[in-house]
Amino acid sequence: MIRVLGTIVAGLLGLAFGSFLNVCLSRWPAGESIVHPRSHCRSCGRTLAWWENVPLVSWLALRGRCRNCRAWISWRYPLVELSVGVLWAWTAWQVLSSRGLDPLLDAHSLPVVIYICVCAGVGNFILCWLLVALAVLDSEHFWLPDSLTLSGTGLGFLFVLAHGTMIGESGSMKYAAERAALTSIAGILGAAALILLIRWIYWLFRRREGIGLGDAKLMAMLGAWLGLPGALLAFCLGVVLGAIAAIVLLTVPSLRKSSEGWAHIKLPLGTFLCMGGIVSSLWGERMIGAYLRWAGF
Repeated sequence: MIRVLGTIVAGLLGLAFGSFLNVCLSRWPAGESIVHPRSHCRSCGRTLAWWENVPLVSWLALRGRCRNCRAWISWRYPLVELSVGVLWAWTAWQVLSSRGLDPLLDAHSLPVVIYICVCAGVGNFILCWLLVALAVLDSEHFWLPDSLTLSGTGLGFLFVLAHGTMIGESGSMKYAAERAALTSIAGILGAAALILLIRWIYWLFRRREGIGLGDAKLMAMLGAWLGLPGALLAFCLGVVLGAIAAIVLLTVPSLRKSSEGWAHIKLPLGTFLCMGGIVSSLWGERMIGAYLRWAGF
């Protein structure tokens, strides 16, 4: 019962924070404040009534159009709200699963277990929120702001440090903290170095920039939260998703006929890395474990 209630509450909170994220995604690129003015139609400027701000429901009730000017409201609004809500609900469901709680209760006292669950849940909430934000910003504006990637890297380091310390044995807190810190730092440096290496090799052969520094900072953030194995899994998944997107674009007749047009198409690598990061954060350990068993390790 607690697991079901916790999942519902997390999902509703996710919808609310997804709605707030939509405000940020609309105003950040334009350099506008996310506090003032109140939520309004981007076309006619009319201030929205409270019932027009209910996550997901309002968009459906209005059939995706402004009540005043009938301007189309982008699909991005309900998709972002739904994505954050589902990801937060799934995170809560996983954290509150008996399969994960029972081993912790055997090894730690109840207050410590509660702290570990809260830390893990809140950490994944923040990571998913950041990844959805960065995925949309990169897909719409080819922009991965330092304010999100660098602050996300710092938050990831702190959360991994706190989580690793609490899981360690009571007599070895210092060593548990050191291991967690080293693991996070290795993930940050290793993941960022991978993108920088690819960027340098591309420049060496093509004499032009192929991957932005924002992608390296995004990988550093993934390394901070997921560790190097999780970040590498996110990178592989992102590359596969990007390749699929490129193949789909090849089927567009106008692009297929023009080799010059195809050569100048930009794909938002950061968006695909974020999608890979979300998958890695939720199922990464199982996927890596399954691969290692398949490979015979």
